[in-house]
Amino acid sequence: MSPEDPDRQSLLARLKEKSVFFGDFALSSGGRSSFYIDCRLTTLDPQGACLVGRVMNAMIQREIEAGGLPVAAVGGLTMGADPVALAIGMTSWIDASPRVLQVFSVRKAPKAHGQTKLIEGNFAPGDTVVVLDDVVTRGDSTLKAIESIEQAGGKVAFVAVLVDREEGGSEKIRSLGHKVLSVFKRVELTGDNPREA
Repeated sequence: MSPEDPDRQSLLARLKEKSVFFGDFALSSGGRSSFYIDCRLTTLDPQGACLVGRVMNAMIQREIEAGGLPVAAVGGLTMGADPVALAIGMTSWIDASPRVLQVFSVRKAPKAHGQTKLIEGNFAPGDTVVVLDDVVTRGDSTLKAIESIEQAGGKVAFVAVLVDREEGGSEKIRSLGHKVLSVFKRVELTGDNPREA
C-alpha cells in the first residue's frame, strides 16, 4: 500500500489524533518512554476500526496473493489484537476480498470452564493463520500468540501489525523465522527516529 493511499493517510491522522501521547510512561516491557501509543483508542473507534480494517485487510490480501498462502484466519493475543482482527475479518467479507478471513483470539491463560480453550473463535488445528498485534515493542505478546497457535496445531503464515515501535520486537520475531509486516513505523506517529532516541 502506497504511503499516499487515502485510507492509510486517514488512519495515520486518526492515530495521531487519538492514540499518541507524549510525557513519561512506564511500558509493559519494563522500560520507560517519552511517548505512548494507545492504539485501542483508534481500533475501538468506529471510524478508526473501519480504516484499520480496510488498510490491514488490503496489506494482508496482497501478501496472501503474492505468496499463494492458504490463510484461513487472523488473530492474536487478547486484547490488543481483538478489535484489529474483527475489523480485518469484517472488511474481508464486506469487500468480497479474494479470501474471506475468519477471526480468532488467543487468551493469556486457558479458560477454567467449558472447553478450557486457549484459542477462542474460528481456529482449528492445521489452519494457516496471520498473527496480529496493534503495537509491537519487544514482541513478547506476538511471540506468546505464535507459541499458543503452534502448540494448538496451527501454522503461522506471517505477522501483521498496525504500529512497529522499532524497539527490537520485529527483529526478535523475524529471528525466529516469521515475516513481519507493519502499516506504520514509530517515526510516522512521533516524528522522532528511534535510532537517535
